[in-house]
Amino acid sequence: MNAMHTNYHTHTYRCHHAFGTEREYIEKAIEAGFTVLGFSDHTPQFYRTDYYNKNKMRPEELQGYVETILSLKEEYRGRIEIPLGLEVEYYPAIFDRLLTFLKDYPIEYFILGQHYIGSDEKIYSGAPTGDKKILFDYVAQVKEALSTGRFSCLAHPDLINYTGDAASYYSAMKDLCRTCRDLGIPVELNLHGLEEHRNYPNTLFFRIAAEEGLSVILGSDAHLPEEVYKEQVAREAMQMAKLCGCHVIDTLTLRPPL
Repeated sequence: MNAMHTNYHTHTYRCHHAFGTEREYIEKAIEAGFTVLGFSDHTPQFYRTDYYNKNKMRPEELQGYVETILSLKEEYRGRIEIPLGLEVEYYPAIFDRLLTFLKDYPIEYFILGQHYIGSDEKIYSGAPTGDKKILFDYVAQVKEALSTGRFSCLAHPDLINYTGDAASYYSAMKDLCRTCRDLGIPVELNLHGLEEHRNYPNTLFFRIAAEEGLSVILGSDAHLPEEVYKEQVAREAMQMAKLCGCHVIDTLTLRPPL
């Protein structure tokens, strides 16, 4: 029996670091017995300078993304659900501009993937750091993002790569998990990070998540069609979640973000 039947964290070639066609991802999901495959490619982003992150969709690519997913949603109706989402960064100084840009598109959900701290992408959340300020700034920014009510899930919540004292990490993550609990927002156990042996998923984080009674959902974070479902990786993720005492869910309640 498969360890997963849904995935809401799927990328496309438009983020410039994923490969394959949307149809290939969908066929892999159907082959694995999935009932839901949500696409959540990296949203276009508007910065305060002429900087642009080459690992995100460009604004002019969004229309094609939306049209393609909507077309496939209709084509595969009755075989698999294909919700249209985006993986979004929360940058306080420029978030409203992003929302204005997206408002006329039928986006069904946002997942929060906070890769950077601040609004200018100078501090990468996944870079090893012993700086407590970076740790607590990450938590503060994620909490502020979730409090907007626009996010259905917190992707790779343990991306922050704090290498300092365990007590500070515990305190910060406890604070973050309580906010997720109070807002009813599930956290993702990220299979991409697990397979690549990154600093996440972090066992301590998921023990804290279990202590706080959070719902945990497995997320493929697929950048290739074959990454939609890998049996061994999914089983390792489920085992990790259970060993940590987590309540694992299989379906997201999608919050209209716009």
